[in-house]
Amino acid sequence: MLQTRILPSAENAHASPLLIKSLLLSGVRYEKNREIVYRDQLRYSYATFVERVARLANVLTEMGVKAGDTVAVMDWDSHRYLECMFAVPMLGAVLHTINVRLSPEQILYTMNHADDRFVLVNSDFVELYAGLKASLTTVERTLLLSDADSPVVELIDSVGEYEALLAAAKTTYPFADFDENSVATTFYTTGTTGNPKGVYFTHRQLVLHTLAMASVVGSVDSVRLCGTDDVYMPITPMFHVHAWGMPYVATMLGLKQVYPGRYDPELLVELWEREKVTFSHCVPTIVQMILAAKAAQGKNFNGWKLIIGGSALPRGLYEAALAQGIQLTAAYGMSETCPLISCAMLNDQLQAASQDEQITYRIKAGIPVPLVEAALMDEEGGFLAHDGEQQGELVLRAPWLTQSYFREPAQGEALWEHGWMHTGDVATICEMGFIEIRDRIKDVIKTGGEWVSSLELEDLISRHPAVREAAVVGIPDPQWGERPFVMLVLRPNGQLDARGVKEHLKTFVEQGLLSKWAIPTQVAVVTEIPKTSVGKLDKKRIRQDVAQWQAESSVFLSTL
Repeated sequence: MLQTRILPSAENAHASPLLIKSLLLSGVRYEKNREIVYRDQLRYSYATFVERVARLANVLTEMGVKAGDTVAVMDWDSHRYLECMFAVPMLGAVLHTINVRLSPEQILYTMNHADDRFVLVNSDFVELYAGLKASLTTVERTLLLSDADSPVVELIDSVGEYEALLAAAKTTYPFADFDENSVATTFYTTGTTGNPKGVYFTHRQLVLHTLAMASVVGSVDSVRLCGTDDVYMPITPMFHVHAWGMPYVATMLGLKQVYPGRYDPELLVELWEREKVTFSHCVPTIVQMILAAKAAQGKNFNGWKLIIGGSALPRGLYEAALAQGIQLTAAYGMSETCPLISCAMLNDQLQAASQDEQITYRIKAGIPVPLVEAALMDEEGGFLAHDGEQQGELVLRAPWLTQSYFREPAQGEALWEHGWMHTGDVATICEMGFIEIRDRIKDVIKTGGEWVSSLELEDLISRHPAVREAAVVGIPDPQWGERPFVMLVLRPNGQLDARGVKEHLKTFVEQGLLSKWAIPTQVAVVTEIPKTSVGKLDKKRIRQDVAQWQAESSVFLSTL
């Protein structure tokens, strides 16, 4: 055991715990008149925000919420969600952010598994909640969330409507100090099989993650993304990893914040323009949705900076966004990591490189952010070289990683095998420290004895001018084991078939960037590619669709 020196503290010294309430105090201290905006319906100052958090705490306490209880939220991205992200954990309770895009059966499972006692329900989900009510095992009371223009609805077991109750509540609340290792939030991540798994994060983890996120988005000059004068609008659901933790950062720094409610591409463009939004974050499919909006046609979004995560950032999308003034920066994380792990920052060497080479690195997963350790591990638990060539599973250590899965000790042990968190991603790490995600372990295509990255193929195919979106999966092949299959969404008036894809990819084969065995022989052109509840490509569903099409000899297939 390493012998260290620990000195005594003064008898009256205060050991300040790292609690979410400390993040709330900074924003109003710096910019008390900055606004928090909800669609076209509501706007108020940070001074009012602090009062509303206290009012909500009083309402929740009157409902019966106590430290240790789990309080669930079913809402779109709103000022109410932001208030809950502070008030609930500041009471010592646990905030369960329900993924409203899951199936009713999955939502029911997560609510019972998390022991939700209180639920805040948007009027849009009252009917959904009513269908679950008879099977909920722990819920005691509910609170109705409604917009000014929402129809009047009845919510089972409701104590009243959110705004009406807040208006009548006290404007102060004596938030107590408690152990920083208390659980603050929980939510459920879905895999390809089995029930959703619950991850959870403590106050200490969320505060440390907030400080690290703030240092990355505000201090790295090569990708300066978000400072105190920026205007922030999340386009990642707040139920998904706390909207990547940025609402905590924005509140701590006192940024103007704009919450769009349910995502509508025309409204997103309108809010960007009216509120002068400069910083957002989302998955690639949301960028595609915005660029395809009627309101976006011919518009220059100059000054809008977006972090892209959740899926690989295709070069074609990067260039299409840049052509309309949007600067994309790739980052990497997952539900289990809170989520920030790495960001595509450029060092001196890359800032002196050509624009083409800079883009190559801007779309990679990036370099680990402060306090994160990243390594590559083989199947036996051995470490691999960071030479940009050796591929292994990306494993991680950081102060804010979930320590297990809630009530799933066996899966938690597997997650942390060998003392490192296992991501399930195949990656390389180069000598400069850049992580490049090659594929999910389960999505790597094994063809003719070679491993083909579906992400690499998607990126290369996306560079064809006719392609708006591409997804690649491996399908069984009696001769080669597996072969790549491509699903395409084309741009308006775009035309492309399997032969055209082959001709496009041959260029990359000739450059040594792609094996000739990786060229797909089957292509399906569709109007929409299946997505998961958080906007990622749903490759499980894609494989199922392809198998059905092949069985039916579907006319959608184009074959060499």
